[in-house]
Amino acid sequence: MKRLLPILAIGALTLAGCANTAPYGGNVYRGNQAQTAQSVTFGTITALRQVQIQADSPSGNLVGTVGGGVIGGMLGHQVGGGSGRQLATAAGAIGGAMAGSRIEDSVNRTAGWEIEVRKDNGQSVVVVQKADQAFQVGQRVRLIGSGASMSVAPY
Repeated sequence: MKRLLPILAIGALTLAGCANTAPYGGNVYRGNQAQTAQSVTFGTITALRQVQIQADSPSGNLVGTVGGGVIGGMLGHQVGGGSGRQLATAAGAIGGAMAGSRIEDSVNRTAGWEIEVRKDNGQSVVVVQKADQAFQVGQRVRLIGSGASMSVAPY
């Protein structure tokens, strides 16, 4: 069992980075958007700002926290003896859990654009999406969709 714990912990931390950030891109459609009519409007980019998009973790950071705690506890258990070993194990587990949670958070982040577009009708909108293509201020674009499922695409 002791030999299996490191493998399980490393596997858990590896899976912590499995949040799917692809849906945040302008070139990706969700399954329910396929074969449905999408509204299209046109406009010009008036402002761009680089942002970070934090993907929702499917496990609520549980995998990173538990995996980090297990690894930290195992490493702490290697230190000292007696009550010192128990303290090192506890400290390692707590530190590992905190580190694992932070690692999972950072892995679930993706670079994005906050794109402000002045539509041809004079109205301005802001769309945040994954930075999977180059945009520049003054560029003509298409706004595809509406409300919570709008993306910006080159025209």
